[in-house]
Amino acid sequence: MDWASVAGVLLALVGIVVGQGMEGGKVTSLLQPAAFAIVVIGTFGAVLLQTRPRTLWRGLRMLRLVFAPPKDGRAALAREINAWNLAARRDGLLSLERYMLSSKDPFNVKGLRLIVDGIAPEKLRQLLDTEITAYETAERQAVRIWESAAGYSPTIGILGAVLGLIHVMENLSDPSKLGSGIAVAFVSTIYGVGLANLFFYPVANKLKAIVTQAVHQQEIAAQVFYDIATGDHTRVIDERIATLMRDH
Repeated sequence: MDWASVAGVLLALVGIVVGQGMEGGKVTSLLQPAAFAIVVIGTFGAVLLQTRPRTLWRGLRMLRLVFAPPKDGRAALAREINAWNLAARRDGLLSLERYMLSSKDPFNVKGLRLIVDGIAPEKLRQLLDTEITAYETAERQAVRIWESAAGYSPTIGILGAVLGLIHVMENLSDPSKLGSGIAVAFVSTIYGVGLANLFFYPVANKLKAIVTQAVHQQEIAAQVFYDIATGDHTRVIDERIATLMRDH
C-alpha cells in the first residue's frame, strides 16, 4: 500500500472540510447526491464516448496501482540480466531456454525465446521495439481516460450549476425549494473542479510515471537481449545494468 497516496487524498478532503468549517459553513452542505451524480456520471459518460469500453475498463483497473503500486523490479531484473549473460557466455545461447521457461515476465520470455530460436539480432531488436511500442500505446491510452475526466469534470460541474439554477428559477414562487436548487448549483461546481484537480489529474500523473518506469525497464531488457545475441562485451551489459538502477 502506498500510504503517501492515501494520505494525499485524505489531506485534500480534510483541507476542504476544515476550510468549510472555518468559513462557518456546514460539512453536510457539501454532500449533494444530485450534484455528485451529475458530475461523476456525466464525466465518465463523456470519457466512454471518446474511447473504447475495453480501454476505459483497463484505465479503471489501473487505479489500484495508485494506491498499491507495483514493486520496484529493477534489482530483480539486474540479477536476471547477470544470470542470462553468464549462462550465454558459459554454456551458449541455447542455455537460456531454462530461464525462458522459468520467467514470469511475458516480455522477458519473448526476448529469451527469440534468442534461443536464433533470430538475427537486428530483427530481434525490431520485434522487441514493436512490442514495447504496442505496450506503451495501450497503457498510455488507458491512462488518458483520467486526463480526459479531469478535462471534462469542471465543465460538467458548470452544467450541474446551470441545472441547479434552472431548478431555482422554476421555484421562485416556493421559497422552500430554493435552497436545494442553489446548493446543487454551487456544489456541482465544487465537485467538478475538485475532482479534476484533487483526484483525476494526480491519478493520471502518477499512472504515467508508473508506465514510464515499466517502459524504461523493457527498453533496457531489449538492449540487453540484443547485446547477448550479438555477443557484445560484458562491460556493455554492466553499463546497461547501471542505467537500469539509476533513479528516474
